Amino acid sequence: MKTLTVFDDAQAAGATALRDALAGRLEDFVQDVTVGTKVPTDRSPELDRLPYVMVRKDGDLPHSSMANARVTLRVTVWHEDDDQAHDLAMLCQGLLIVHSGTGPLPAIDDVSGNPLSTFTVLANVRPRLA
Repeated sequence: MKTLTVFDDAQAAGATALRDALAGRLEDFVQDVTVGTKVPTDRSPELDRLPYVMVRKDGDLPHSSMANARVTLRVTVWHEDDDQAHDLAMLCQGLLIVHSGTGPLPAIDDVSGNPLSTFTVLANVRPRLA
């Protein structure tokens, strides 16, 4: 019987890594941050759910062996204003700097009108025995 190898959820791992890294930060723009893997269902500006950091898998790169896989993670940050969205995105990117990526790019949420900032990182994923 062949050994079964699988790759863990890189999206969840990225969110956990950011959640842990942001937990002890003292910057004002980090306070009360929530890190998740789904777009908030209600992004109304009047709700007190900001700041919010979302980590989503943006794509897989094919791998020729089960020794390694690569995924692109997109991190999107919603905040109360452009500057804080950018600053929090820059901090998140710095915390994940061991990976290559692009951004942060400023934008406006098309549903709520809230400022957001987004970037991607390329993450290597090691397999584990299942």
